[in-house]
Amino acid sequence: MADNRQEAHRLHQEMVNTLRQNGAFNNTGVEAAFVAIPRHLFLPAMALEDVYSDRAIGIKTDTSGLLTSSSSQPTMMAIMLEQLGIERGQNVLEIGTATGYNAAIMQHIVGETGTITTLEIDKQLATNAQEHLRRSGQSAVNVVNVDAAGGYAPRASYDRILSTVGVWDVPSAWLSQLKPQGALVVPIVVDGIQISARFVSLSDGTFISKNNRPCAFVYMLGQNAGPAYRKQVGSSSLYILANRVNTIDTAALHTLLSNDHEINNLESRLEVTDYWYGFQIYQMLNVPPKYEFFVYSVIQGQKAYGLEGRGMALLTTSSASFANYADKGVVHTFAGADAYLAMQDTLDKWEDEGRPSMSNLRLCLIPKSMPRPDIARGRLFERRDHYLHAWMEV
Repeated sequence: MADNRQEAHRLHQEMVNTLRQNGAFNNTGVEAAFVAIPRHLFLPAMALEDVYSDRAIGIKTDTSGLLTSSSSQPTMMAIMLEQLGIERGQNVLEIGTATGYNAAIMQHIVGETGTITTLEIDKQLATNAQEHLRRSGQSAVNVVNVDAAGGYAPRASYDRILSTVGVWDVPSAWLSQLKPQGALVVPIVVDGIQISARFVSLSDGTFISKNNRPCAFVYMLGQNAGPAYRKQVGSSSLYILANRVNTIDTAALHTLLSNDHEINNLESRLEVTDYWYGFQIYQMLNVPPKYEFFVYSVIQGQKAYGLEGRGMALLTTSSASFANYADKGVVHTFAGADAYLAMQDTLDKWEDEGRPSMSNLRLCLIPKSMPRPDIARGRLFERRDHYLHAWMEV
């Protein structure tokens, strides 16, 4: 047992040092919390080497094998806590308890004068999290087993609200429970792409985010679960994600992908970060008429239609092009070349505009109680409670 404790301590220190060296900590309170709270107390059944790796760890799946809950990647946790701007003494609401690790980190930051309330829809996960928090010395965290769509009014209003599940729309209840000068950080789905956005209120009743980061979280369950935006192509291991995924005829797509297949190269050698932080967002916001944009993934270790891994794609009736994030500008083109040429054309425009990135992205939530906005740039998405306007400020 003593050897296990020593090994856990060593690996914990190594993880924190790795995060520190990679620049994950820009807030001393966040760093101190990661130093103080061991992750293995929240993943007791996992091997220590896995627990202290800098990756998300799945903890529950549904009957189809789809992941429904996970312990977030430590680097992503640090990024979102920096976005949140959490401080000592604040009253914070978390959506999605999972193991309780993130709530424990936040409780350490807000200290004895602050309060953390965390909501978990899964009763067993909520019970487990309470035990994990007790063992870690952070039992002051209030774990509530409830569907989080309505927030948690008994402890409102909140200085900060953090969601660790991907949402299709931000429930009005969350925004109404936020203090006027508060902030909400949430992974919001924009045409299949998840973006960790920091929303603050404006005087006109809208909420804007100018602080946005790419992310990937499990999707919210319950009353606020959005429509399906993930679809399997035939019986293959290829899945596509898009805002209007149900309008994409996957039988026709299967036929298209079974046609001629060529390998092309975009004129620029793109790295993974170029896609995630810039070009992918720009392409999504500038979809040519009569085209569909989507992101895709192939089950790890498998291939489908000659594709593997993850990436972005353009589709029209006679052509499809898939760009894998890791392939440095390689494009898999099916049937005609139209989609490939359209992707290259957008790439040229992106470079002509100076490669705008996530730092240029703006997201605005407009309540549906207001008139539908006319927009001059970007795209407008209609959601349950809001219109979501997304554009790049260049």
